[in-house]
Amino acid sequence: MSQTPSALYQTNLRSLPLIQRGKVRDIYQVGDEHLLIVTTDRLSAFDVILPDPIPGKGVVLTAVSCFWFQRLAHIIPNHLADIPLEQAVPDSDDRAQVAGRAVVVKRLRPLPVEAIARGYLIGSGWKDYQNTGGVCGIALPPGLRQADRLPEPLYTPSTKAAVGDHDENVRFEQTVELLGAQRAEQVRDTTLALYREAAAYALERGIIIADTKFEFGLDADDRLVLIDEALTPDSSRFWPADQYLPGISPPSFDKQFVRDYLETLDWDKTPPGPHLPEEILQKTAEKYREAQRRLLGD
Repeated sequence: MSQTPSALYQTNLRSLPLIQRGKVRDIYQVGDEHLLIVTTDRLSAFDVILPDPIPGKGVVLTAVSCFWFQRLAHIIPNHLADIPLEQAVPDSDDRAQVAGRAVVVKRLRPLPVEAIARGYLIGSGWKDYQNTGGVCGIALPPGLRQADRLPEPLYTPSTKAAVGDHDENVRFEQTVELLGAQRAEQVRDTTLALYREAAAYALERGIIIADTKFEFGLDADDRLVLIDEALTPDSSRFWPADQYLPGISPPSFDKQFVRDYLETLDWDKTPPGPHLPEEILQKTAEKYREAQRRLLGD
């Protein structure tokens, strides 16, 4: 890998109207029916946007998402539009600012749930299991250890929170109330199908996808479409398969590395977030790039 790319904390495009800034993405309007989604190098941990960007992170996330969108398109259509960046962003200075980290997508109606698939017992799922013997109301066998592979992948949805708020895990029945039974079942079944295929592919390349989060929207014909990002180190837990050992929290190719560092600080997990040392920034950037190299061969 060549030298570490410079970091981009925030975009400021002159030629397109800004719609919103999320935790990681800046979203601009492109005409009436499309959006420009720019993935910055911002990092959110414990739902707090940290002040220091991870160099090159947005480029990695964009490449990885586009790879998965294409690879999994036979399961569900995605929001990518067949519009080149030159057409969507005619201003050359603006285009240079977002090169390699921007995609043009169809403007869709997002569903109010985050669709989470879990293949291993880790994170909030592990905490839930310790307290209740299950995850999000789904009973599990006794005696499971931290990071154990689950008997079957679980679908554990959550509600989507505003920036700075915490997503809330909910039971499947609550998504039925939000979406209707047929749509809720479609989201669940699609989530698990995407996870199973992606997890099998990644494992062949030395990566365990412990869990991941998807978001969906509806097009003008009420068809379900995969939106946002897909199976990135930001939306997933990626573990090196050759270092996996049940009973402990495995090392990772994702922002868990930053979370683990933050847990060593005297910080109450409320804004403002602490600054990260240069060593942590660079090591995190390398973990993201290594995930990309393994999955895409880049």
